[in-house]
Amino acid sequence: MNQLIMLLATGCYVGMLPKAPGTWGSLAALLPWFFFKDLSLPLYLTVLTIVFVIGFFVSGSAEKILDSPDSGAIVIDEFLGMFITLTLAPPHPAAWFLGFVLFRAFDILKPFPVSWIDSKIHGGMGIMMDDMVAGLYALVSLQLLWLIIGN
Repeated sequence: MNQLIMLLATGCYVGMLPKAPGTWGSLAALLPWFFFKDLSLPLYLTVLTIVFVIGFFVSGSAEKILDSPDSGAIVIDEFLGMFITLTLAPPHPAAWFLGFVLFRAFDILKPFPVSWIDSKIHGGMGIMMDDMVAGLYALVSLQLLWLIIGN
């Protein structure tokens, strides 16, 4: 069971890559995203919900396995953040790249309330929630920027 938890929590072990596991995890999230990006919005939101629930459980368990709170190796939260960021993303690689950059910026800089969530909410819920909110910031930013520069 621990192997399955670690497989999911680390994004098929992408989180175990040296240096910048969050960036690697965010990049790796693009692969599964390509498979469900064209789903209807209700189905897409169902996928997000499933990733959140699975992430909540496996990231909290992975913390215990790794004996490290919010270990960088846990990247399922980056997958969720990228999936949120790219919700209804324009069908253009430049938009996807911009979404990636925006998500990484919000995830690293942690503007309020991302920073508050990161410091005050622990365990699986905290791991998933801060990236969820960073993803929401990136989603709104991507949509607004694409309205301005994408046309």
